[in-house]
Amino acid sequence: MHRDRRARAYKPCAASASAARVLARARCAMLLLIACVAAGCGYTVAGRATRIPPDVHTIAVLPLVNKTSTYRIEQRMTSAVVREFLERTKYRIVPTDNDADADAVLSGEISSIEASAVTYDYTTGRATTMLVTVTMKVRLEDRDHKVLYENDNYVFRQPYEISTDVNSFFQEEGPALDRMSQDFASRLVADVLENF
Repeated sequence: MHRDRRARAYKPCAASASAARVLARARCAMLLLIACVAAGCGYTVAGRATRIPPDVHTIAVLPLVNKTSTYRIEQRMTSAVVREFLERTKYRIVPTDNDADADAVLSGEISSIEASAVTYDYTTGRATTMLVTVTMKVRLEDRDHKVLYENDNYVFRQPYEISTDVNSFFQEEGPALDRMSQDFASRLVADVLENF
């Protein structure tokens, strides 16, 4: 009898327990985000490359193959890669390998793209930061099919702040996907040119 009374007296309030759980989750998410950023912004490069020969002047950038369910992501990423090559290199970029002038061909496939919430707004419980992970295969070959750069498990990770909920992150046709595609293209082109 006395034990029951004591157990009831020390039972924590449900509201404070719920708030403590939300705070603990927010702390864990923040630690995860800091770990991802501290680990080199989250991209990994495990491909192989050789120096791009000096006789390569024109690169055909083929449309990326989309193996995901994210609508038209391949168009955004291909456009971003083309734009990045044009802005950062001296190469002439063409859209197909049918061009007789193409000295090298860049092809690839987007294997997966995922977004997971890593931080939440304490008051509303809505996601405020997403961690986007893109996995793909990339290959750059010269006209004789010699591999200049290849990575069959190219992984790009980047956190993004958002103002909408998780479900609408990939549905919005605007800034989030464009920003991600540009960041991805910048990393990919740097990896190809720096011959990791």
